Amino acid sequence: MELISQVLALEPTSQILSKEPIVSFAILLVVILVIPIMFERLRLPGLVGLVFSGLVLGPSGWHLFQSNSPMINLLSDIGLIYLLFVAGLEVDLEKFRKRKSRAFGFASLTFSVPLVMGTLVGLILGYSWTTSILIGSLFASYTLLAYPIITRLGVVNNEAVTVAIGATIFTDIAAVLILGVCVAVGPNEVFSLAKLLTLSGWLTIYSVAVVAGFDWVGKEFFRRSGDDEGNKFLFVLLSVFLAAVGAQLIEVDKIVGAFLVGLAVNEAVGEGPVKEKVVFIGSVLFIPIFFVDIGLAINLPAFLNNLNALKLTLLFIVGLIASKLIAALLTKLVYRYNWQQILTMWSLSIPQVSTTLAATLVGYRAGLLSSEILHSIIILMLVTSTLGPFLTSRIAVGLTSSSAVDPAPTLPDGDTPETDDALTIVVPIYNPQTQQYLIEMAALLARQSKGKIVPLAIANAAAHMDAPQLEASLERSERLLTKATAQSRILGVAAQSVLRIDDAFAQGISRAAREQKASLIVMGWGKRTGLRALLFGNVIDGVLWAAHCPVAVTRLVESPKKIQRILVPVENLTAPILQPVQFAQMLAQANQSHVTVLNVCDRRTSSSKIASRRSHLSLLISKLALPNAPEIQIIAHENVAQAILQAARLYDLVVLPFIRNRTSPGGLAISDVTTELARQLTCSIVMLGEPQRTQTNVVISNTANSIISAV
Repeated sequence: MELISQVLALEPTSQILSKEPIVSFAILLVVILVIPIMFERLRLPGLVGLVFSGLVLGPSGWHLFQSNSPMINLLSDIGLIYLLFVAGLEVDLEKFRKRKSRAFGFASLTFSVPLVMGTLVGLILGYSWTTSILIGSLFASYTLLAYPIITRLGVVNNEAVTVAIGATIFTDIAAVLILGVCVAVGPNEVFSLAKLLTLSGWLTIYSVAVVAGFDWVGKEFFRRSGDDEGNKFLFVLLSVFLAAVGAQLIEVDKIVGAFLVGLAVNEAVGEGPVKEKVVFIGSVLFIPIFFVDIGLAINLPAFLNNLNALKLTLLFIVGLIASKLIAALLTKLVYRYNWQQILTMWSLSIPQVSTTLAATLVGYRAGLLSSEILHSIIILMLVTSTLGPFLTSRIAVGLTSSSAVDPAPTLPDGDTPETDDALTIVVPIYNPQTQQYLIEMAALLARQSKGKIVPLAIANAAAHMDAPQLEASLERSERLLTKATAQSRILGVAAQSVLRIDDAFAQGISRAAREQKASLIVMGWGKRTGLRALLFGNVIDGVLWAAHCPVAVTRLVESPKKIQRILVPVENLTAPILQPVQFAQMLAQANQSHVTVLNVCDRRTSSSKIASRRSHLSLLISKLALPNAPEIQIIAHENVAQAILQAARLYDLVVLPFIRNRTSPGGLAISDVTTELARQLTCSIVMLGEPQRTQTNVVISNTANSIISAV
């Protein structure tokens, strides 16, 4: 009642919120939930919406929040640390190792040219050497904001793209270390060679200790922790903040430690569920609050009324884009890349988000950067985070053909399976309502190879093997297995049921798949419900992370026996598309159905390029040696998802490649075409994807497959 009285008494809103921080937190959660979705529908990055929200809610807008609020400062500082930690964690060491010499060469050019350009700009404008060098380092790094785009286009394996990805490890490390030195020197520039050598020595010792120490400790801890993901998660968080405290002890900013520990635990964490949880916590809460706090720091009236600030912003934008272009052109002279590759590398190196924005805020708080520079860098971030991905989406399309370097899978000749290669289909049973359709699909595929179905039931383990809950679970599982075995027998397929007691459904399914030598897992549609599912994923996520083989997630709206027309949309023309095509063809052969392979290209694509894409796609599919080649359609459309949705109206089943939403180093998830299609398609769906650790190694064969169908 007291809070309502204060509102009715028309007390200043900022005073009310300072007394009730829970209200501020609730408003922040609403902003984080709603604003990015609205901006992404406007085809703008969600982080732009968060910064804009801070501008509207802060001193330049409605005065709901103040940038000096203790709660906002605390959450923003955690977000700042988290942002640099995720930047280090997301560095792709594997991509770096593949082309380390060229990655180092491109990194040297794309770092040194903008560094010199930014330093000259600072000196010309009358700033000190320390501030000017810091400005140059802000220009030098870049954020791979367009990574989901190049993944969707299938050009990640192109050499130029691999080099651009690998180069981030050098640019980010160099930018963070320069920031640490500049902040330690301070705005008063009490500078001497002795101080520089001392600082460099401590920074070197600290960096080696963090990278080597946490790398070793992390691997040992993860090895000894086994499957305890909770302890692994807490260890990673503890490592981040211990490194941040250590950085402050040697008078270096805490984000240096956060970034280095991200590099240190990179390999220990790997591409697993722990990394997904760590990134998830930051991307949905702390990092968005950091971007909102950036918006609170903007004084829009002062910026708009300051002609020098506007000129500085324009100079920063032009200087950054020009310096990155010069670096790309120099790379072309050194490594002889073609224009398409060079322009793609240039577009990838434009966005300035995570490292740049974090370093800017640190420099501003340390008194090295003025409010004019802060405002200019924020505008630079907004422009480059929009321009960079836009250019990548237009330029990288031309790399599709040249990126198809993965060898085509080797498939056995003929389509008649031998006895030893009979198809074994393991069907985990849980939901009786969807069990019938999944058994039918398994039976269609099993009959192709005269194989068998192995119904699998998972009973949750209890502390005591005689616990009533376990007894009830076992009885229920036995009833489901009996029903599944009877269904298999009616469909004319041999069945051998398996009952397994395990700690979790995902682990039980994955372990059973390995025991049965499965090469594919097909699971029923799952729903994320509850806080635990949001934080730690559902059964599907668990199987995707743990399985040794591909996973197919199914949503069947009718009996698979009624499926007559199957659509397989492919987004890029590379060898991995053969797996969903072959899966669809297997089902079609069993059901006498028709398969169509659909590729959507840009509306501006010429007829000659469309013909070339058709020829390339036909060549890839011909490697499958299918008895009945599928129909190939190429559609020119400005919206890939809408084109596929329109085409899918005529089909009973759509087989989609499963592409995970990835989180950019900035911490904001970017949705993909597959997610949109799965949400809007009304027909049956099979989402087919590889386990996280091997994306292209396992290919479905007509003669040696095992499919797990989970309800």
